Amino acid sequence: MTRPAFWKVDAPEEERPRRTPRRVDSDRPLVEAAQADPARFEALYRKYLAQVYNFAFYELRDQHEAEDVTARTFLAALASIASFEERARPADGDGASTFRVWLFQIARNTIAERRRRVRRRPEAPLEAASSVAAEIDLAHEVALHDDAMAAWQAIGRLPDDRRRALVLRFVDEMTTSEIAGILGRSEGAVRVLIHRALRSVARDLDDRPQ
Repeated sequence: MTRPAFWKVDAPEEERPRRTPRRVDSDRPLVEAAQADPARFEALYRKYLAQVYNFAFYELRDQHEAEDVTARTFLAALASIASFEERARPADGDGASTFRVWLFQIARNTIAERRRRVRRRPEAPLEAASSVAAEIDLAHEVALHDDAMAAWQAIGRLPDDRRRALVLRFVDEMTTSEIAGILGRSEGAVRVLIHRALRSVARDLDDRPQ
């Protein structure tokens, strides 16, 4: 008996195309709420305030400058929240936030602008001395013994992107995918940065006089 033309035979289950579920950005509900009502941006502000401040502080080594950069970062993010577009990828993994990557890109640009202003206005000797004191104070605050202090000093001597990669990975606990988005590099390049940074710190510590 001839089957009707519209008759469809189901393919075996293993041959059926499988749909890959789209990853949901972990911050999507907070972002959508802020886009609908800017007053609700406060939830995102509270969630990422400490992380952005830590990043700025490790970059600038000055409490007041870090506070200023943090404020400017969140003001810029609030001003642009309506145009933010989620770019989550399956490779980002569960719990990834493309909003956090976007926010830290703003922070990085704000820090760069701050450094350009400093280069245009060289520090007076008194200001330079206070900066050195701030670095020493930071070392004492984050280190309870000499080895930890030496490690942070070694990290401070790293090239910019190596230092940033280490801080983002081990202080802000970001994934290599998020760090890649912030630094504008591939994930493979970020892994190389972290590996070389750790080797440099280890070599620096090994070369210390005993």
